[in-house]
Amino acid sequence: MYLLLMLVAAAVTFVTTPAARWIALRTGAISAVRKRDVHSVPTPRAGGLAMMTGLVVAVLLGSRMPFLEGVFDGPQAFGIVGGALIVCLLGWADDIWDLDWLTKLAGQILAAGFMALQQVQLFTFPTPGGLTIPSSRLSLLVTVLVVVVAMNAVNFVDGLDGLAAGIIAIGGTAFFLYTYRLTAEDTPENYASLATLMMAVLVGVCLGFLPHNFFPSRLFMGDSGSMMLGLVMAGAAITVTGKVDPEVMTGVAAIPALGPLLLPVAVIMLPLTDMVMAVVRRLAAGKSPMAPDRLHLHHRMLAVGHSHRRAVLILYVWTAVFAFSAAALVEWNWRIVLACSAVAVVVAVVVTMGPLRNRGRFLDDDVALAGTDRAADAVTGALPQAGAAAARPAVVATPAAAPTPRSEESNV
Repeated sequence: MYLLLMLVAAAVTFVTTPAARWIALRTGAISAVRKRDVHSVPTPRAGGLAMMTGLVVAVLLGSRMPFLEGVFDGPQAFGIVGGALIVCLLGWADDIWDLDWLTKLAGQILAAGFMALQQVQLFTFPTPGGLTIPSSRLSLLVTVLVVVVAMNAVNFVDGLDGLAAGIIAIGGTAFFLYTYRLTAEDTPENYASLATLMMAVLVGVCLGFLPHNFFPSRLFMGDSGSMMLGLVMAGAAITVTGKVDPEVMTGVAAIPALGPLLLPVAVIMLPLTDMVMAVVRRLAAGKSPMAPDRLHLHHRMLAVGHSHRRAVLILYVWTAVFAFSAAALVEWNWRIVLACSAVAVVVAVVVTMGPLRNRGRFLDDDVALAGTDRAADAVTGALPQAGAAAARPAVVATPAAAPTPRSEESNV
């Protein structure tokens, strides 16, 4: 059933993405070419609308399945969907009007607060002894903080074509397997789980969007997509907390039981690391933590000589190393997992910094762009139909006769 819902989410997202692009062109949701960006032609950015459609359709279908009937007894499922819808609309507004950071933060807090009021809330941390949050007010604040951090972490890493969608698809798959295994152990007579449902649907919408978004992309997911991915990931993680027995959290036995805490962090390890590094870097330079720059992880990958496609695939590898290593702790001894993870890290380092940077012509940007009209389509298709956005002086077309690498815009 979960795989069916994943397929439905992917199919709906895939077929509605062209409609989302059409909406982006007519509402002016277009990424201009800014100094900090790595894309070189104006590109529409409302893919989050298609992803949101896939999410809603799949969840509504799941609510009609007897197998998942218990999941929808409470308000949590639609609380996550409602919060996702709020940030999706917020992101769409930002994609059109370029909202200031304070307005975006207020909208993110509103969405996280709405989700928390629908009982998607942290009451305990999955730590040895089961750390309980002492008051309902503090629980609400901690929940909002966790959700807002997750949204912004995914938004920070959304800087190359297919990067954010691929990272969440890979990490979400690991989280899906973990929550499914946890549910099977906890209630072997009933495999229904809200976290497993949400992760299946989340992976589905990412897979459905990737064919349109992988380099060279015809449509960016925009803030409407990246913030929605972060919120749903955080919501699913929160619903898992409290489902492990604190009594088993002693010594080595505590390692797999820490899954609800370790796995969400492992899934967004790259986005979270990128965000922390960016904030520290900007504060150390006396700048606002929201000040844009070209020093994100994906910018550094390009700087060492990787093409856009190769950089994205390597970051996929690192995500898989972190996420599946954490998920493996549920099934295997921690020593075995540690040894395998060490080997995987060495391989990832070699792939990142070794001679493969210049191997594999099919991964080069010029090969990816050769024979396509996407660069020209982004210019000739977006600007004349974007209404008022076409008059923005920041939008400067790059001649289609000499296509150059372009990629998902980095918002911060």
